Amino acid sequence: MSMLSSVAERLYWMARYLERTEDTARLIKTYNHLIMDIPKGAEPPWDIMIDILDAQSMFRARFKVGSEQNVLKFLIADDKATCGIPFAARAMRENVRTTRDVLPEEAWELVNGLHLFVESEAARSSGRRHRHHFLSEVIGRCQMINGLIGASLPRDHAYGFIKLGRLIECTDMTTRVMDVAAGDIMNRAGRFGTIEPLLWGSLLQVLSAAGAYRREVGPIVEKAATLNFVLRSTEFPRSIKYCVRETRKELMRLKNHDFAIRATERLRRRLARLDVEQVTREELHYYVDNFQQQLNRLDAAIHATWFHGESA
Repeated sequence: MSMLSSVAERLYWMARYLERTEDTARLIKTYNHLIMDIPKGAEPPWDIMIDILDAQSMFRARFKVGSEQNVLKFLIADDKATCGIPFAARAMRENVRTTRDVLPEEAWELVNGLHLFVESEAARSSGRRHRHHFLSEVIGRCQMINGLIGASLPRDHAYGFIKLGRLIECTDMTTRVMDVAAGDIMNRAGRFGTIEPLLWGSLLQVLSAAGAYRREVGPIVEKAATLNFVLRSTEFPRSIKYCVRETRKELMRLKNHDFAIRATERLRRRLARLDVEQVTREELHYYVDNFQQQLNRLDAAIHATWFHGESA
């Protein structure tokens, strides 16, 4: 099957914004649960979520203080914040609106419904009273859209570009969480020893990985095991190794894939170059920063190869 490169690009970005909407909602929800469970004074700052989403400059242009109210208003209710839920939901809707003929018939209804829900409820949901319901509803609706696509879309090029977008966005979020959230926990080592398992458990919750970790690794949650699982699990679909492997599979199905495959192979080789037992905070940051650069090169290779021509 051949398709216009513009359609392929919109499907790719639809999937990225769908994944970003769900991931951001889960990040906020998990942090809110952590705040309720952790002793006062031991909690990470609210604006750690801004750091994870790499939006400090944008946030500081609007707010002076990284308080609960400001951070949640920015991520939940500010429709101009490109890292926030309203922006991602709106961008997802726009990409689906222009590709409706290659998606399941119900996709537009579900995506438009999510957008309208966010548009009507976001302003009042940054406060504590409505926050949990809003975030749970957003996550549930995103999962419903993903379920529809997974169950109904033929495994053609349209599905391939959607899967590529989801995998790239998932890898991006996972590495961001590793860099900022894991780094923050490592910085606290020795000061809050009794709550470190809770902090590492929250990191797994952000990635919807807690249950999978328990089945694959066991009940004890600690630094090395958590980092190794998030990096190198071959079975968990949000691990970096899994995402890179599946990305390579999808790229191999496409013509003219040499440039993108080389970028993917560089990512794959990087996975073996981190000693999770001995890694320091600085080494982890350097590793993730380099990995993110390679991931950006892969994204650029995908755009250059398939989105700037007449067909894909």
